[in-house]
Amino acid sequence: MRGGEKVLERILDVVPDPTVFTLFHVPGAVSPEIERRPIRVSRLNALPFTRRHYRNYLPLFPAAVEGFDLRGFDLVVSSSHCVAKGAIAPAGVPHLCYCHTPVRYAWDQFDTYFPASDPLGAPKRALVRRFRDWDRRTADRPTRYVANSSAVAERIRRHYGRHASVCHPPVDVAYFEGDGGPREDFLLAVGALVPYKRFEWAIEAAAELGRPLVLVGKGPEEPRLAAIAARHPESRTRIVSGISGAELRELYRRCRYFVQPGEEDFGIASVEAMACGAPVVALGTGGARDVVEDGATGVLYSGSGPAPLADAIRGADGMSFEYTRLRDRAAGFGPERFAREFRREIENLLS
Repeated sequence: MRGGEKVLERILDVVPDPTVFTLFHVPGAVSPEIERRPIRVSRLNALPFTRRHYRNYLPLFPAAVEGFDLRGFDLVVSSSHCVAKGAIAPAGVPHLCYCHTPVRYAWDQFDTYFPASDPLGAPKRALVRRFRDWDRRTADRPTRYVANSSAVAERIRRHYGRHASVCHPPVDVAYFEGDGGPREDFLLAVGALVPYKRFEWAIEAAAELGRPLVLVGKGPEEPRLAAIAARHPESRTRIVSGISGAELRELYRRCRYFVQPGEEDFGIASVEAMACGAPVVALGTGGARDVVEDGATGVLYSGSGPAPLADAIRGADGMSFEYTRLRDRAAGFGPERFAREFRREIENLLS
């Protein structure tokens, strides 16, 4: 599961007697803990090709989420990175929005997703601008916002004009645990293969350094990233997907550094890596500023492109990182802390 589904799993443990409403659902794609809950899907779920191409239905998302019948519920909790915060709660029913980010391709990552060079860029940008107007108009529907990082809280203030408290996502730091043993000389990156992750910079930085890179993930960017890797055989990049949790944990335990070249809303994978003793080299914007202690549990760097990332890795080579310091830092993002803080947010809302 991706980060949003992992957070949803923990939210369902806190919300009493929950029912899940979702635009799309593929049975078996999420954990049994989510599957055992009542799940209601939107009408979009019956449309063709939604398993792989659901993003093409973006213009229909707002009407679909507004069409959910939430009568009979006394609390609405949305987990939103797109349209969930636009759900219409019944009159007098509080709505708590856990916001992963205001829609990134409509706001902060607009040019990344819709470059001027795209031959279909003009009509796409027109549709997204219309979507952005809806997103702004519906910003007052939640009674209260909770952000997953300080950076996202600032985006909520900037784009929606709303205050948000911060409750960092839960990370399974009990499972992702290392042994403090020796590390191998390869770089590791983990995440969905989508534009804002900027994994092409990791491939090119690895090529500049002559170091192997393992990229774990799948998504629409895979063909492009594979082509870039093929042009830089010196990076010895390997793109893998469909691995087990145990296999991912072993990669965290063995890699020299976990690299994060794009701006993350929070960065669950970076915490998993630290929990296994891997120092994090990350772009020093977004959620990384809440996660990484620069010089102690990793390196935060500035500047875009592969060269600043390569320089930061060289800098990390001259530092020493203690397993216990990395582990202690990661432990602060565990699921018990999330449950405690999120339950308090609900209690404050209801009181």
